[in-house]
Amino acid sequence: MTALPSGLADLADRYDVLLSDVWGVIHNGLESFPDACAALARFRAEKGPVVLISNSPRPASDVVAQLDALNVPREAWTAFITSGDATRVLLGQKAALGAAWRIGPDRDMPLYEGLGLSFAEPDDAAFITVTGPFDDEVETPEDYRDRFAGPAARGLPMICANPDRVVQRGDRLIYCGGALADLYADMGGEVLMAGKPFAPIYDLCLAEASRLLGRPVDPRRVLCIGDGVHTDVQGAEQQGLDCLFIAKGIHGEAAMGPDGKLSPAAVDALLAAEGVKAGYAMADLVW
Repeated sequence: MTALPSGLADLADRYDVLLSDVWGVIHNGLESFPDACAALARFRAEKGPVVLISNSPRPASDVVAQLDALNVPREAWTAFITSGDATRVLLGQKAALGAAWRIGPDRDMPLYEGLGLSFAEPDDAAFITVTGPFDDEVETPEDYRDRFAGPAARGLPMICANPDRVVQRGDRLIYCGGALADLYADMGGEVLMAGKPFAPIYDLCLAEASRLLGRPVDPRRVLCIGDGVHTDVQGAEQQGLDCLFIAKGIHGEAAMGPDGKLSPAAVDALLAAEGVKAGYAMADLVW
């Protein structure tokens, strides 16, 4: 059964490094969570580095301004690695194939800067690159089914820069790139991803943690924190890292009992539905 610590303080002495998710753990896209930020800041001050690990499709350098605007204090984190950082390697490898059909809002264009990519409509593209729906306020994956039929039949590979299926925006859930990737895969298309739960983003994070520590990091003393079962929990498990599951993120009240408190049985059922386990769970991140 998943352990339910009262706060990060119960676990802090066991770990040298935190790999913390961002969206759903320290902010919801509209406002930051002060208690979560304070917990990370205290770990950083007293224990060791905090590496933010996000499935944002943009490079970390382009997302820092968003954290600042949401009043996430710089003291709460030491380094920042995104799926965009890891995905740029994949995109560079595919650039020689030809032009890409780009799917996603214009705000994600920093992902492509300096890679020498060209873009085309689906009929003329050699592969697909996805950061999310063009308009995540209104679109759903089904809006792309007809558009995906031709590229899937032609065998165009898809690179998805954000494996998240949904993310919180305030009190709503909006679709992300992972939901489009799931549809494309279901239609027989090939999908490549580098963000959570896949190894490339963890490799970058652990390399950065070792640099910050000034020595090789011991994976047994790394704690992953996140609210996504499919991404954060599964990713940590696949990499052999401990995980603290934040249950009230994208999964809302699914892990809460009738008394409004975190339920061990509900947490285990939620995790078991995806075939994963987490060492620890909390409703929200607190110290």
